[in-house]
Amino acid sequence: MKKLDNILKNPLVSTVLAIILGFMVASVILLAVGYKPGQCLAVMFNAVFSRPKFIMNVIIKSSPIILTGLSVFFAFKSGLFNIGAEGQYIASTIVTTILGIILDLPPLIQVPVIVLGGVLAGALLGAAVGFLKAKFGINEVITSIMFNWIALYLCNYVSNSERFHRPESDGTFSIRDSGFTNLFYNWKFSKEGREYLKNNQFLNDAVLKTDFSLNFIIAVIMAFVVWLILYKTVKGYEFRVSGINVDAARNNGMCVERNIVYSMLIAGALSGLAGALTVTGTGSHNIHVLAIFENNGFNGMSVALIAGGTPFGCIFAGLLFSGLIYAGQSLQFKTGAPSEIVNIMIGVIVFFVALTQFMPTLVDMISKRRNKDV
Repeated sequence: MKKLDNILKNPLVSTVLAIILGFMVASVILLAVGYKPGQCLAVMFNAVFSRPKFIMNVIIKSSPIILTGLSVFFAFKSGLFNIGAEGQYIASTIVTTILGIILDLPPLIQVPVIVLGGVLAGALLGAAVGFLKAKFGINEVITSIMFNWIALYLCNYVSNSERFHRPESDGTFSIRDSGFTNLFYNWKFSKEGREYLKNNQFLNDAVLKTDFSLNFIIAVIMAFVVWLILYKTVKGYEFRVSGINVDAARNNGMCVERNIVYSMLIAGALSGLAGALTVTGTGSHNIHVLAIFENNGFNGMSVALIAGGTPFGCIFAGLLFSGLIYAGQSLQFKTGAPSEIVNIMIGVIVFFVALTQFMPTLVDMISKRRNKDV
């Protein structure tokens, strides 16, 4: 029994159990509203794994969620709640799009310049939140929410501005081709590329029919970078100590206020990278009028929670979220079941993951009661 108790206390086991419980609750809801859970789950599974195109799209769509998850995770480890990842993401897309339209440089220069511009936009927004907390004690949640809305309406303003608005659309012009981070973009649409891909069904489906880009690789690299900063540098140690115990950090000569600003700056830069890579590597390569938030930053909060205390967990959690969101679209189309079921599933998973924080305490209580009865 003691061995079982130790297994249940393992964060990874608790997270897996939370995911399983999430699927079970979703199955009960589907059954209650008149749908066959087995059929619906099979549709969702096929929507993700039945074709190379679907798998690649899930990977591509996971990239911004992983990066915003890392952003929130980094702030968490510093004792901060970066609910402003959404606004930092949007601010980055605005700056990246503006620079991508205005500048006309060779690709080797264009891509780094516009991506760095987006990263800087996110970093400055994050640093502003950190500065207001460090200097005036203003709660970062309040300022982050305000900046989220400022970023949304600024996006709408730029999208409708005379300089950048594309006629007969709700968005801006696309950035120049020299700013794309898509892999093999020109080649795969050339005569030679099409001829080659036509003879390889897997690559034809995975490369020609998707926004195949560097984004996921960069997201994985950034997970490693975050791990290095937090666990292999002196400054990362200071961030973590400040997050655990502010008084202890101050008593050991650490400047908590400065660390708050630095931490939020790095968190904002990660969200900014997510926004910049979305513009350069996916979709229509532009921004458009937003009626509501697109939730790339807000989903990052859930990803950070499910990550299980490690930045590498954000990779798997981001893939899980991307797969669920992508599968939800097929669920509604093929079975008529509401796609909101997926949102319920995500919410339940997050809820049970939050409960896993109390799993060690619960296991200890049960163990003590069991020993007492013996």
